[in-house]
Amino acid sequence: PKTLFQPLPPFEDLPRPLSPSGASALIDEAKQAVIDTGSPVLDAEKEPGFAVMRGLALHKLLQMLPGIAEAERRDAAERYLKRAGAQWPEAERDKALASVAAILADSRFDQLFAPNSRAEVAVMGSLEVKGKLRSISGKIDRLAVTSGRVSIVDYKTNRPAPATLSDVPPAYVLQLALYRALLQPLYPGHEISAALLFTEAPRLIELPPTAMDDALARLTGA
Repeated sequence: PKTLFQPLPPFEDLPRPLSPSGASALIDEAKQAVIDTGSPVLDAEKEPGFAVMRGLALHKLLQMLPGIAEAERRDAAERYLKRAGAQWPEAERDKALASVAAILADSRFDQLFAPNSRAEVAVMGSLEVKGKLRSISGKIDRLAVTSGRVSIVDYKTNRPAPATLSDVPPAYVLQLALYRALLQPLYPGHEISAALLFTEAPRLIELPPTAMDDALARLTGA
């Protein structure tokens, strides 16, 4: 038959899993996402390798230290930084220690690090993006659940830290919007708030629901 030698229709690419930290790649792409492989902790420093390692170290300290007795935290942090930051200038280790200590000592963040909060919470789900169902997976840096409210926070180590919401990169807003969308079916009847904790200041910038709704609508094409 004539159709025997006709070229087959092109195979449709299988959608890749979507990572919230790389989801902004989908907004302006007509094709399936090319996931952003850049680290969310990268900043404008001349040594991106150091920036990544520093960001990972701060994330680790904020994950571990709340579970350690307050009187023992400084010694534990110093021991960790001597290992993780063995090649850093001493001044940088001191800055990292000071940043984490300031965050944990700040009463504004008490609920964030309360005993009922959790660190590094893995989340998975699916979302329709431009007419196609996409699987989504990510990890929330800190999650706290209280009566009627779920608070999610993502740590950022930008230098300098944004001063206001208008200075926050849109990709960060979309990242938290996706986390919020994944959690909403799991916590019916709860308000889900999201914020970015910039460790350099330290500064907590809360994201208005409308900003996250708009970011999600741009991604999904809704």
